[in-house]
Amino acid sequence: MVITIDQNVRLEQTAVKHAEGLLEAINSSREQLSEFLPWVPNMQSARDLIAYIRKCEQLYEQGVEVSFVIMLDDQPAGRIGLHYLNAFNESAAIGYWLAESAQGHGIMIRSCKALIDYGFKELALHRIEIKAATLNLKSQAIPRKLGFQKEGILRQSEKVNGKFLDLVLYSMLHDEWNMDS
Repeated sequence: MVITIDQNVRLEQTAVKHAEGLLEAINSSREQLSEFLPWVPNMQSARDLIAYIRKCEQLYEQGVEVSFVIMLDDQPAGRIGLHYLNAFNESAAIGYWLAESAQGHGIMIRSCKALIDYGFKELALHRIEIKAATLNLKSQAIPRKLGFQKEGILRQSEKVNGKFLDLVLYSMLHDEWNMDS
């Protein structure tokens, strides 16, 4: 599955063919990514990425996740996905990361818009959440710019580098989302 954002950016469903490129993107931004993402230290080789991608494929087959590689000029620049898909509650959570070299160009905002449209239109979701560490101001800017509502702080909710981080919880409901924006 491919979601085209513009002539330079598209979302490709995560596949093993992306492993090497994703590793390069991670390595180029390892220090920055590892500050807020607990999985970064576990991704040291293409083999690590391949094992992770196979788990992503299983989660997709089980209907609990759909994830994409953010392709910038035909090169992997990051990932985005709808995680914790809950069919009964018609809800999911967006997770994302982007290599430093690709930041500051609106790529993540446009990718999130496309994924939110996909979630509400194609998956018939009612609610989408985004969580970001309280200290991760760049990540928090995404849901704020997209009009998500801040619901509160999840205290010491995620363990990263041996420390528990507080997360800000944002949400968007289907009837609040302007799909034409």
